[in-house]
Amino acid sequence: MKFSRTCLLAATAALLLPLAAQEEKGEGRAEIPKDLVDDAHVREELAVNEFTAPSISKLFDTLQFLMPLPIAEVERKMPARMAQDRADLSIELGFLIADGFLVVQAEQLDKIEELAKDLTRYGKALGAGDRVNRHAASLLDSAKNKDVTQLKKELTATQHDVEAELVSLKDADLAHLISLGGWIRALEVSTVAVDKQFSTERARKVLREDIADYYTESVAGLEPRISERPNYLAMRDLLAGLRTEMVVEDGKEPTPELMAEIRKQAAKLVELALQRQK
Repeated sequence: MKFSRTCLLAATAALLLPLAAQEEKGEGRAEIPKDLVDDAHVREELAVNEFTAPSISKLFDTLQFLMPLPIAEVERKMPARMAQDRADLSIELGFLIADGFLVVQAEQLDKIEELAKDLTRYGKALGAGDRVNRHAASLLDSAKNKDVTQLKKELTATQHDVEAELVSLKDADLAHLISLGGWIRALEVSTVAVDKQFSTERARKVLREDIADYYTESVAGLEPRISERPNYLAMRDLLAGLRTEMVVEDGKEPTPELMAEIRKQAAKLVELALQRQK
């Protein structure tokens, strides 16, 4: 009997080892749409590799095709009180970085000072204060010089550096939440823009079922203490529905009615994403 138990334990371990190795390599993760990954060597230098999340900068590239942006209609204020939960902090930081790209895209550079202060607060709360402080200072300098290109570079670098810090702290899930927050904010802005000024070409820029599919899997793959929260379960269901709605059959065109519905779903997604842990 003792021999049999030993053999059974050995066999079980042998079966589990490949799975453990697979998890260490990050295999089985959702595949990021290739146009949402920043330059490969930049990510490699930051040592995030398999933990890489879609770049908020790349997500906002689409918005240049959707000008004019409805800035007044989608404006939002950061809460005065900081979240206590690190997952909440991360997704809110994603929204904040996205807002940075939004004000830069709209050339509202007078809002950069407040943005830099908020970035500093969130970076400090997540344990990446030193990294974020450097970028906040550069953001202010670039805003004074009206250097839009450099502003975008600093915002991109802010996401990368916080990601790198979180991965070093073994909080890779939080890096994915920053990206998720950025995409939800970008989706909100882009759906409002297209709904207000519809064309099939503009609509197709928003109907990215591959991105919705990626984030559906990404949310499902978060550690249970996050993924099993009621708002995250609801987000996963909503994302899966969005992925289906965004598929336009061959020979058909997107309609204003479809974009109005996706705009409503994006607004619900924002509400769910910003629900803080009680």
